[in-house]
Amino acid sequence: MMREESELLARVEALLSDAAHAEHPLTDALAQLYAFHCTEKKRLERLVTIADNYQRYLREDEIVARRRYQNTLRRQEKLSRISDGYQQLMREHNQDLQQASTHDALTGLPNRRMIDERLSKLTRRYTLVMLDIDHFKQINDLYGHEAGDRVLVAIAQEIRAALRDCDLCARWGGEEFLLMLANVGLDEARAIVDRLRQRLSALSVTVNQTQLSITASAGLSEFREGEDLLDHTLQRADQALLEAKRTGRNRSCIAA
Repeated sequence: MMREESELLARVEALLSDAAHAEHPLTDALAQLYAFHCTEKKRLERLVTIADNYQRYLREDEIVARRRYQNTLRRQEKLSRISDGYQQLMREHNQDLQQASTHDALTGLPNRRMIDERLSKLTRRYTLVMLDIDHFKQINDLYGHEAGDRVLVAIAQEIRAALRDCDLCARWGGEEFLLMLANVGLDEARAIVDRLRQRLSALSVTVNQTQLSITASAGLSEFREGEDLLDHTLQRADQALLEAKRTGRNRSCIAA
């Protein structure tokens, strides 16, 4: 209430309480007006209180609604992160499955399944090489399979380093590796294989303070137009490998 209003009401109250003005013709009208003012003032104060409470409730409801909305957003963001993480996990899992289905778990080289797929699609000139580690069974027997695995991993790394980007090497099984040398004939392929065998001979793997030396035998065959890859080209490379083993190992032979 403003100061002027307070002072005015105080004057009105003083006039109404003064007996000297009791017979004045305006006294009853002033008293009625004062009573009406007081009633309206109380009603207005109640309305203001109701309006203030309503505004307060609105603000509280708005705060609650905003908190609920923010909580919902946080839950959605959390669910989104969980979903994204799950999808990424599934992608990685599928990639791992794909990797496991087409690559050797020990050496990381392509496996037989992948090579079968590649062989069925190749149309360009290439030479197949079957490479076998000499006397590998003795390494497993004397030093254990863990030592044999270390030797295979070292050999796979050496083969990858020796081949060209356009070539492919796969672990064919056990201690056998299959090389696909692109766009080369038998003579050039044999030179590549002999350089690789020299690298393997220089490779040294230490097992229980023992230096293991490695040699390899290889059989080569060149793809012939119109022949079946697995039944003929690969079979001739395998026969050439057997010939290399029969004639003393640590050498390469070309299929007849």
